[in-house]
Amino acid sequence: MTILSMNRKALEKAIGKVDEAMEKSITDMGTPIEYVNDEEVAVEVFPNRPDLLSLQNFARAVNQYRGKGKLANFNVKSSGEKLIVDKSLPKEWPYAIACIIKGVKFDDERIKEVIDIQEKLGMGILRKRKKGGIGLYPLEKIEFPIKFVGKKPEDIKFKPLEFPRVINGRQILGQHPTGRDYAHICQDWDVFPIFVDNAGTIMSMPPIINSHDVGKIDETTKDIFLEATGTNLHALKKAFNIIAISLAAMGGQIYSIDCKQQDGKVISAPDLSGEKMDFKVEDINKMLGVDFSEKKVKEYLSRMGIGVESTGDDPKGPKCKAIVPAYRTDILHWVDLAEEVAIAHGYDNFEPILPEISTIAEEDPKSKSKKVISNVLAGLGLLEVNSFHINTKKDVKKIHYGLTDFIELEDSKTGRDVLRVDLLTNMMQILYENSDASYPHKIFEVGRVFSKDTSQEAGVIENEKLSVVLSDEKVNFTDLKQILDYLFKMLEVEYEIKDGSHVGFIDGRCGEVVVNGKSIGYIGEVNPRVLKNWKIKMPAVALEIDLEGLI
Repeated sequence: MTILSMNRKALEKAIGKVDEAMEKSITDMGTPIEYVNDEEVAVEVFPNRPDLLSLQNFARAVNQYRGKGKLANFNVKSSGEKLIVDKSLPKEWPYAIACIIKGVKFDDERIKEVIDIQEKLGMGILRKRKKGGIGLYPLEKIEFPIKFVGKKPEDIKFKPLEFPRVINGRQILGQHPTGRDYAHICQDWDVFPIFVDNAGTIMSMPPIINSHDVGKIDETTKDIFLEATGTNLHALKKAFNIIAISLAAMGGQIYSIDCKQQDGKVISAPDLSGEKMDFKVEDINKMLGVDFSEKKVKEYLSRMGIGVESTGDDPKGPKCKAIVPAYRTDILHWVDLAEEVAIAHGYDNFEPILPEISTIAEEDPKSKSKKVISNVLAGLGLLEVNSFHINTKKDVKKIHYGLTDFIELEDSKTGRDVLRVDLLTNMMQILYENSDASYPHKIFEVGRVFSKDTSQEAGVIENEKLSVVLSDEKVNFTDLKQILDYLFKMLEVEYEIKDGSHVGFIDGRCGEVVVNGKSIGYIGEVNPRVLKNWKIKMPAVALEIDLEGLI
């Protein structure tokens, strides 16, 4: 979680006196008070609410929660300007959106606040800038139209922010402090992305650093060019919207820019119209164990900054449509709306009820077995990891290059859009993301994978699997087999390895793991093609076995 520290006088000007009652409201809203003194008020902001990472946005939310604020309504005018996203960009960094904000009232405190929001969004929604980056520029120093293009790093020459001289793109990664911090993102790219204005001036090299000459805001700055670039357009829009409305709350007027993407599609940014989501009052009541009227649910959601429209009745009660603000990244399903209703009602106001049935809890036998496996492998010096159940098709095909029959998510909010078919894909991603860490890498995961099964109601079946991966300069098959031998000895399971073949392993160096005459998985040396696809620098051996028959 993140600590948001705010100037007390500025906060009290926006929400009223921070007394005991106000502190309770702030805590009940889901942002516990960290400390309060004469100068500052600090609260904890959980990762699901990055929209609260500025004083202005936080104050809006507090006022709404206390029933004193209106639903957010942002007036976005057209600037008539254009941003062109060029096809020369690196494939790893294909998207860009931008807007203009005029009339911002800056002072030293607000500049620090904007930089803080920018950094926290970069660390949070944009995953330490791996998904994207955000940049701000004094509007008077640039000339439209703006182009977002790719160039060889040696051909990119400008003076980076707070640096004494002009250097090239490659040198920025090695010599500039921020360049060194984020070099791992783009150091392997053939071309680097840059913003160039109509005069040919290099404005920045996302996601690393702005130009010192045209990319530095100060107290005299009134009008701003705001941009966001990266790999995930959905995440970019959310982060972009949050910082845009934060600047608007500082007195600015937002002007949209037409952003022409590589595929020719034009995105008018920002889109602050909000997202509509269907829900039923009866469903919320059932989940919370209450009997709220439609009017009450509307009131509660309004206090959480969410609008509601009625769409009619059905046998299960009133149907409604929630208008989720464009800056809310945490509302993905009607269940999230139920949580908002619970927060507005106040968890202290729910009446606890003792269940009429008494039971004695017992740990699930499968959980016990998985714990034994984890303890054995951890005792052998392996590190346990837990990865996402969802992947991207692109990542899955880095191993299963011929796979076309995916289990797709119907309405994915991120780039991850398919259920995982194995653990090995995630293990390779972990090796890639830690390729600069010291070796050897010895990791394992016990987790679920998914496959289609028409006999199941949902058409999908889940299986528990174990994957172990070792990566080092001289790692080999024997190193991994010794681990498997010891694990099965501890589980009192007899097994054998037969010749096998798997798309992820080297032919002739892959074995099929067999228990009681049944194949339960594979063990072998990872195919160099897979390592190359993942840009993994060291050899690796891996196994993946089905645990359903073992636990």
